Amino acid sequence: MLATAWSQSFGLRVPIVNAPMGGVAGGRLAAAVSAAGGLGMVGMGSTATRATLAAQLQHVSGRFGIGLVDWVMRKESGLLQDALAARPMLLSVSFGTDWSWVSEAHDAGIATATQVYDSVGARQAADAGVDVLVARGAEGGGHGAVRLGTLPLLDAVLAAVEVPVLAGGGIASPRSLAAVLAAGASGAWVGTRLAACPEALTGDASRRALIAARETDTRTTRVFDVAGGLPWPAQFPSRVLVNEFVERWSGKEDVLAADRSVRDELAAAAAADDTRVAPVDAGQGVGMIRDDASVADVIGQMCAGAEELLARWRV
Repeated sequence: MLATAWSQSFGLRVPIVNAPMGGVAGGRLAAAVSAAGGLGMVGMGSTATRATLAAQLQHVSGRFGIGLVDWVMRKESGLLQDALAARPMLLSVSFGTDWSWVSEAHDAGIATATQVYDSVGARQAADAGVDVLVARGAEGGGHGAVRLGTLPLLDAVLAAVEVPVLAGGGIASPRSLAAVLAAGASGAWVGTRLAACPEALTGDASRRALIAARETDTRTTRVFDVAGGLPWPAQFPSRVLVNEFVERWSGKEDVLAADRSVRDELAAAAAADDTRVAPVDAGQGVGMIRDDASVADVIGQMCAGAEELLARWRV
């Protein structure tokens, strides 16, 4: 059985945690990941509200986690308290520097996690009492700092801290899962590969785009955040599939910020799942997606393949 000391301590059958992708990782995806033996995370993204959290929590019970965006959590009064009241096994809060939420979670008996992008950030998070760090490499889909690739980052973070470290960014196959586990990760933080599963909130057109994409079809950009008026810090661009909107506005962010009509265009495209204009978050592991297999099949195949690969090196 594929397991690590951390995954066993958390009662998981496999060392897989789904990235809490906003607009993608709803309650059904989280429930399916947990049923497959991992830890399912309900993700609250840029537009999260207390109501959207409550709606998605209806689909989970037992073993699950919740992921929040720091600046959204602080803007939406009561969101953190609602998340804590739901009694998740793990609360992940990323993209901030105020660690006051850590003690609130610990007071409620809830383990904590956050994404880190270098050894300095890893030590700061560990010193703040965060229980689990996610070494999120530049290959990852969605928002994140673009500093180090997953393996160099994982190496640096493991050398800097003693808390469990999950590896995220580009993990979408048995090979990539085996690689991070062999390097010492306590588990994998898997996003893009699970976004194509039918249990995800992903729209049909976006799912087809993920399946059709090659590994070279992604780009990091701020155009969607600028167009949507979302206050994402500039150091956290988003890796997405390249589309017409990205090609049209890349390098013209100042003009885009002043054009209020584009916000309506983007909102309409998102509502219609028009992937020519709307963003489809995707990491560089997107080329490994061949179909819309279920969460159970994806996790089963990744873990069985990784276990076979790792067994080849056992003496």
